[in-house]
Amino acid sequence: MRNDRFGEFLLVIPALRALKETFADTRVIAVVDPYVKELAGCIPFIDEIMVWGRNRHSLSEKLWLIGLLRKKNIDIAVMFNPSKEFNVFTWMAGIPLRLGYDRKWGFLLTHKIKDKKYLGQKHEIEYNLELAGLIGAKTLDKTLSLKVEEGIINTLPEAGILKNSTNLVALHAWTSDPVKQWPIANFRELAIRLIKDLGVRVIIIGGSQESDRHSDLFEGCDNLLNLTGKTTLRQLAAVLNKCRLLISGDSGPVHLAGCVGIPVLAIFRNDLPGKRALRWGPVSNRSAVIEKESLKDITVEQVFLKAKEMLR
Repeated sequence: MRNDRFGEFLLVIPALRALKETFADTRVIAVVDPYVKELAGCIPFIDEIMVWGRNRHSLSEKLWLIGLLRKKNIDIAVMFNPSKEFNVFTWMAGIPLRLGYDRKWGFLLTHKIKDKKYLGQKHEIEYNLELAGLIGAKTLDKTLSLKVEEGIINTLPEAGILKNSTNLVALHAWTSDPVKQWPIANFRELAIRLIKDLGVRVIIIGGSQESDRHSDLFEGCDNLLNLTGKTTLRQLAAVLNKCRLLISGDSGPVHLAGCVGIPVLAIFRNDLPGKRALRWGPVSNRSAVIEKESLKDITVEQVFLKAKEMLR
């Protein structure tokens, strides 16, 4: 069970692999947010998907889910994001082994650990593996993986450009948490420099909410393709798979890029332990992080020079 944002959900993949590798004939049912459902279907370690959003639910809806969980005859429930609701549901459904963090009615769990993730002492992948490890699940492979459908980009109006370009760099200028936001205007300046000085084609990616807030930010930039709000998560994975590099703040696409194996240049602040790159940074090969106490102290020049080095 992990029904928060898609970036956090993707970091559960190594723990799912551990469960599959450790227990023979395991069938994994993923309980996810509706927005994440399409990505969950691309993860090879998931056999069935159940949708449960983070919105408020009626009593009848809650009883329906409890009844459904009971009918599935589930042996083990793992709550990767602490949730009183999930702790109650899995207990009432009679699931024998219930793993999670010792908070939000943690007394209902059979296996639990203290939630110290806010200290940011290791990567979120390691925290997830630690939780699965309470029942002996383990793996040597901590990579992210996703089945990418190359043909899915054919449904985009920009498919021709994406398929015929070999020098693509993706920029994700947004973040869901304002405290992690590198100044938006910096991304425009960076895009212009990448295009002018390195001759790459820049692709701007993001969700529909970003398109609504900053629809005109990148207008007038030559050799730039703005796909903000135009792709599904599955299409975005295929788009990233065509790119040489993703430049982003701390956000979900960082981990989606890790799933398709492209390098990431990530921009982080390091004064808040739970939000540092140590916990949330990119894990794909050849990735890099630029981090300072204040994001305003990270200049466009610094990011540009690092990107130039990574693109050699």
